[in-house]
Amino acid sequence: MELLYQDEYFIAVNKPSGFHVHPPENPEFRVSRDKIMLYHVRKMMKQHVFPVHRLDAGTSGVLLFALSSPSASQLCKLFTERSTHKTYQAVTRGYTPESGRIEIPLELDSTGDLVDAQTSFRRLAMREFPVAVGKKFPTARYSWVEVTPHTGRYHQIRRHFNRISHPLLGDAVHGDSHHNRFFRNDLGIEGLCLKALRLEFTHPWSQKAISIEAPPCEKWKKIQLLFTSAQ
Repeated sequence: MELLYQDEYFIAVNKPSGFHVHPPENPEFRVSRDKIMLYHVRKMMKQHVFPVHRLDAGTSGVLLFALSSPSASQLCKLFTERSTHKTYQAVTRGYTPESGRIEIPLELDSTGDLVDAQTSFRRLAMREFPVAVGKKFPTARYSWVEVTPHTGRYHQIRRHFNRISHPLLGDAVHGDSHHNRFFRNDLGIEGLCLKALRLEFTHPWSQKAISIEAPPCEKWKKIQLLFTSAQ
């Protein structure tokens, strides 16, 4: 569990893919304590810690924990007031536009009501394989994108890219099972291809600009090589 930042108020860790931030709210959905970040970070810091935002279990990258309840309240305000700037990287099916902004309302998980949701992106690279992975096209095309969510809806990035017909690779819920299998079995890249690369905000106490970035991991080194080796 890699520590990326620490001061008297909060820490940032590099969350691995496959870990939940805290125990699921639904008691019927059981997850081993070994797969819950909250317990690992408490053990690492030897004290109580408080999650202030969420990442999907399949998403890796920068994750904050407050070191006290008052600190958690201040940090949570940053997220609810949209005072943080989040940068993600993802791999999508197909060639996305060079850049764009997705402004498709999304259903709330709790009530089903439509709410505002905004995501912008820019394409970093493209890659094509001479393999008919699905039934529609004779080749398989993929995009490596940088993504900025401007709102924080449930599964926002995954749902938005699915709505524009460019689902994320490795997404078992909103993705394409044929291409997920190709990435897993033929390219050796498993799991959701979504990384919380960078988190930026003004420190609530010092007022200094904070920028925390997750270092490369083996999975994303493979992804980078996948897209740069063909250039």
